[in-house]
Amino acid sequence: MQLRVPGPTPCPPQALQAMGRQMINHRGEEFAEILNSITAKLKQVFQTKGDVFVLTSSGTGGMEAAIVNTMSPGDKVLSISNGAFSERFADIAEQYGAQVTRLSFEWGKAIDLDAVEKALKADSDIKAVLVTHNETSTGMTNRLGDISSVVKKFNKLLLVDAISSLGCIDLPTDDWQCDVVVTGSQKGWMVPPGLAMVSVSEKAWQASTQAKMPRYYWDFGKAGNFLQKGQTPWTPAIPLFYALDTTLDLMLNEGLNNIFARHARVAQIAREGIKSLGLSLFSEEKYASNTVTAANASDNIDISKLIQVLREEHDAVIAGGQRKLAGKIFRIGHLGAVQEDDIKSVLEALNKALPRAKTG
Repeated sequence: MQLRVPGPTPCPPQALQAMGRQMINHRGEEFAEILNSITAKLKQVFQTKGDVFVLTSSGTGGMEAAIVNTMSPGDKVLSISNGAFSERFADIAEQYGAQVTRLSFEWGKAIDLDAVEKALKADSDIKAVLVTHNETSTGMTNRLGDISSVVKKFNKLLLVDAISSLGCIDLPTDDWQCDVVVTGSQKGWMVPPGLAMVSVSEKAWQASTQAKMPRYYWDFGKAGNFLQKGQTPWTPAIPLFYALDTTLDLMLNEGLNNIFARHARVAQIAREGIKSLGLSLFSEEKYASNTVTAANASDNIDISKLIQVLREEHDAVIAGGQRKLAGKIFRIGHLGAVQEDDIKSVLEALNKALPRAKTG
């Protein structure tokens, strides 16, 4: 089966084998060695000298942790939104009582940096800015480095959802002055769902000392204290730690630049393949994602039927659109354990399945 959704992604055999190991004491020396090994390797991939923590949760839990550790109810937040997941980030902040200003752009269109600067200039009390680096809902990557330059001109906290980008697309956390960066194990890390990994800058730590939003499970302070002992505050998903330790070795052996280049090559094949089938990309191609490609469906294509035919007749699984894009686009994930031939085979299957999905 070719699993080509934007996540979960296929796990390499080494990760699956690692998860079959027997349980160990998560308060013992063996787990401490694994946790310390993972933490050191994650810092390399995050490209940070700051703190990195592994939380047993989905990526959304990591997003919630980013919010509650840095803010207080009533704090003003600027949410830069051009897709479903950036809207989720804003929703979480609002749920905890932040005053969120949503700077919204058309889905699939680039963020206007002048508009970001204007919004920050208009309200000096804004404390933090929320950004989704890579929008899997639309198949585009936002210009995080450029956005950071604007945000840091005003000395604001920058909280980043990098769930579907980190480990696949270059994100130099320290160089771009990102204060909290969140990612999830089921994406480019080639591990089953269940772990969120977060980096915390010195500026974010300073904010955490003043933050008044309720936090218990998500407390970075507890995570930091326990990490010093080689532990997590709460019971970790031990098999996923086995897998992550293994896949991080695979990633570092390949080399970050090689990983980024491979994802760029695979994505280019996906985009050219979609266009060769007479279809168009949903997002502006200049900002098209290297981890997921979103394609517009023509009026006479039934996307549900297309997905069904691909799954049942070609052993290929792709994703439909989310929220207001449901029934309008389909998405091909190409992140993590993916090579050029994987996408070529999906495109061949698409070529065969498209005529079967036509409505008229």
